[in-house]
Amino acid sequence: MKASEIGPVLITGCSSGVGRAAAAAFRAAGFETFATARDLLALEQLRALGCATLALDVTDESARRAAVEAVERQFGAVGILVNNAGYGQYGPIEEVTLDDMRRQFETNVFGGMRLSQLVLPGMRRAEKGRIVNVSSVAGRVSVMGGGAYHAAKFAIEAIADALRPEVEPFGIDIVNVLPGPIATHFEATLLKTIPETGDDSPYALFKENLARGMRAFLSPRGFGVMTADHVANVVFKAATAARPRTRYNVGFIAKFGPVGRALAPDRLVDAVSRFVIPNKVG
Repeated sequence: MKASEIGPVLITGCSSGVGRAAAAAFRAAGFETFATARDLLALEQLRALGCATLALDVTDESARRAAVEAVERQFGAVGILVNNAGYGQYGPIEEVTLDDMRRQFETNVFGGMRLSQLVLPGMRRAEKGRIVNVSSVAGRVSVMGGGAYHAAKFAIEAIADALRPEVEPFGIDIVNVLPGPIATHFEATLLKTIPETGDDSPYALFKENLARGMRAFLSPRGFGVMTADHVANVVFKAATAARPRTRYNVGFIAKFGPVGRALAPDRLVDAVSRFVIPNKVG
């Protein structure tokens, strides 16, 4: 499909990683591309490429409304919304505060959901549109240490499955992209979220092993780790294909991890997880 037939693109979380790469890809293909992030200075590279840039904190209702209105004022209904903004809250569930859990859902779930609500009236009037959610294999498989993050991604999957048939009669598609591990700044942010509760914490060893494990899992040299550009290309495909799939699992781990998890007994998965990220000495 041609850019002129689809309409403008609004992308969240463009300061780095997949969001930045996706914005560059859409702009290179001739789309009127609105790249957003909390910090406008982080979008200078995309502005130089010809993207329109907007300051957008996806947890701020006034900023969400302003972003959608800015697109619609210039070009009419949003043609493609890419919900990419998010981060990973990690740590043992007992030590993750409710405020941290709420912040995780406000950013990863409610931000994208609310933006979807704001663009849908225009899409319905235009009788076309597509919402692409950058989800994760974490929305299909949950592992110890990442319960808060996985819960948010599971929620994204559930909302998409409900929303997709609701809006299909209006000519609107909902597509989820589920990458495996990506070599981006995600790891550095993730490690900062692990609660610091002192050496007396019963999870002190576990948190050390969790941090070590996530560094290895997200290392550019790690098994199955992809570049942001690779994932962004799939996001572009999901957004522009004439007949998109409902889900695009990206990378070996995203394609085969959920299959293995579905076939393996829960207790076996628990045992393997405890072996990989031990919580006790010996």
